[in-house]
Amino acid sequence: MTQTIQPTPQTVHWGYFDAKQPPIATIAPGDTVIMTSVSGTRDHLPTTPGMTPRPELLAIIDAVKPDLGPHILTGPVAVNGAEPGDALRIEIQDVQLADDWGYMLFRPGMGTLPNDFDYFRRVHIGLDRANNIVKTPWGITLQAQPFFGVMGTAPKPEVGRASSTMPSHFGGNIDNKELGAGSVLYLPVWAKGGLFSCGDGHAVQGDGEVCVTAVETGLTGTFKIDLVKNAQLEAPYAIT
Repeated sequence: MTQTIQPTPQTVHWGYFDAKQPPIATIAPGDTVIMTSVSGTRDHLPTTPGMTPRPELLAIIDAVKPDLGPHILTGPVAVNGAEPGDALRIEIQDVQLADDWGYMLFRPGMGTLPNDFDYFRRVHIGLDRANNIVKTPWGITLQAQPFFGVMGTAPKPEVGRASSTMPSHFGGNIDNKELGAGSVLYLPVWAKGGLFSCGDGHAVQGDGEVCVTAVETGLTGTFKIDLVKNAQLEAPYAIT
């Protein structure tokens, strides 16, 4: 069985993971779920001709309040039978660009070169979805290699609400460019149902976010989610 989930104010949570977050959908082990994400605040919206923010993003910006972190996450999706001590096996079957634009930015004091740039800058990047091409405003083109920077389950209940900023025992902001289509991610289950969410779409990224972003954008991912009973994982791991 396949379920499709679009981002709306009712199907996203902004900036956090929480074991008390009610699921927006429930699937059986082995089912496939197609999940679309959005990225960006009102400040990040482009004004460049040919770059069009989707209505879904605008509705979410108007209706949903960020809490703790910057990432808009689609989910969570519960898996029938998932209990603490199990693991979710997330087979990432496909990842596609969902927008015709993305953005990058840096801020003073952040990133790998925190003392080299004492000003803020944001640029918008064109995305050719038909040809899977990333077009920078300075004339460089790159092949898109889309992946979700954030994929995770609910944290341990005793942790409470956890920010989406830092990766942890539940996954979260892993930002690993190898986790695109064809990879398999194993996530520990800490709460009933597992509660899988994803977001923080990247059109392309190097070996890390040197300036604290990749090319941030919306994506559509196809995930086949299986349940591994009694896996007793302490942290996520992946097969690429």
